[in-house]
Amino acid sequence: MLLTISTTHQPATDLGYLLHKNPARLQSVDIAYGQAHVFYPEATLTRCTAALLLDIDTVALVRSHRGPAGEGFALEQYVNDRPYAASSFLSTALVKAFNTAMNGTCKDRPELPDTRLPLEATVAALPAANAEQLHRLFEPLGYEVETDAHPLDPTVPAWGESRYYTLRLRHSTCRLRDLLTHLYVLVPVLDNDKHYWIGPAEVEKLLHRGAEWLPQHPDREFITRRYLRFAEYVNPTLKRLLTAEEAATDDVSGTGLPVAQTVIPDEKVTGTTQVGSEGNAEPATEKQKLHDLRLARIAEQIRRVGAKRVLDLGCGEGKLVRLLLQQPQIEHILGMDVSYQELVRAQERLHFAEMPPRQRERLTLVQGSLLYHDPRLAGYDAAAVVEVIEHLDESRLVAFELVLFARARPGIVLLTTPNATYNQKFEKLSAGQFRHSDHRFEWTETQFAAWASAVAERHGYRVRVEPLGPEDAQVGAPSQLAVFERVG
Repeated sequence: MLLTISTTHQPATDLGYLLHKNPARLQSVDIAYGQAHVFYPEATLTRCTAALLLDIDTVALVRSHRGPAGEGFALEQYVNDRPYAASSFLSTALVKAFNTAMNGTCKDRPELPDTRLPLEATVAALPAANAEQLHRLFEPLGYEVETDAHPLDPTVPAWGESRYYTLRLRHSTCRLRDLLTHLYVLVPVLDNDKHYWIGPAEVEKLLHRGAEWLPQHPDREFITRRYLRFAEYVNPTLKRLLTAEEAATDDVSGTGLPVAQTVIPDEKVTGTTQVGSEGNAEPATEKQKLHDLRLARIAEQIRRVGAKRVLDLGCGEGKLVRLLLQQPQIEHILGMDVSYQELVRAQERLHFAEMPPRQRERLTLVQGSLLYHDPRLAGYDAAAVVEVIEHLDESRLVAFELVLFARARPGIVLLTTPNATYNQKFEKLSAGQFRHSDHRFEWTETQFAAWASAVAERHGYRVRVEPLGPEDAQVGAPSQLAVFERVG
């Protein structure tokens, strides 16, 4: 049973600090029914690889009379895959050998655990129903997944392939503790024969290790059921996951991050309302909320480019979706939000159940996060991301960028965010205070333009940044819009 983790981060030997294991020597720890050995096949400044090798004592397994090796007919106790295939033993070994790294601590280099590294992990033999199952579990977490199937017997090709795969995971910007936690949870999900009893303690382990990512995973129910195995624990755990998600995402951002009460209400603005794709101003006849102006501007942009397939990322209760459904050229709209309750409200407010069949076929509402790769987002002409990115830590914008611009790659992306310079116009805001208590940052026009330009250059888009809302001569408009157009 072998796991290797590699990085090309410079210096690559930082991996030794993170794992709290010296690359210069072999280190071993005792686990249930065996030992786990940590060693480094390579450790240079340009590339470092740490290996975790499990040596399972098969005789001890039989004597224990617990788990798969002690059950079933007599031969099964001695002929099984426990010493070779990745299983729940690997999860136990991860905690024993790399507990410090999994908890995100590093005494000598305290800044390292939050550093995002290029990481590659290989599990030598992992049981799975098929390769698609491995892709389904790991790709939503941002990994590039590669699988090699193992034949039952290389000398007898007619027997076909076994249920074992070599799994390779690659991530360009991943924290080591996230990788270890993903493996800790998902390897037992693929293991039908856990070596320990499933009890209430396993529920707490799952909630502890999966709190940051499991609520947003598209297959969270499958993962929870397979991890816990017994229905008496599964349904209450799913309910706790959903409750935690609702508490953390009572917002329409689609980011999966906590959102508290708004600091100031959505401002009403007067004067001119810009709705044209080139920023042409049209007179406003009545007071309008800034959020309504944003949505009208986005809907008009989508109409002008003639998009037929549209993403509304962070769709919330469906206000933009309602505007888009009025455009006959749009053939399909996918609205995505991280909050299940927001999607339920969207269905209710859009009267989805009462829609004519053809209208209903034009709309799909799905749960998902903008921080994890989701193949459902591919193949769309346009994507709207309205007031979302400011709810993310700036360090997580890299993940968002990869999900949307590197993988989904819509033809046009319409992205809005507040203009920080305009905040001085709000009497209720103190100096340095954000418009919303959950905003992690708010950018000036210069900062937003610089970020948008860099994203466009990295991913083959051209971009223009426009003011959104009535402009003030000194501080600009209250919001700003970046229009990304894919080149080629």
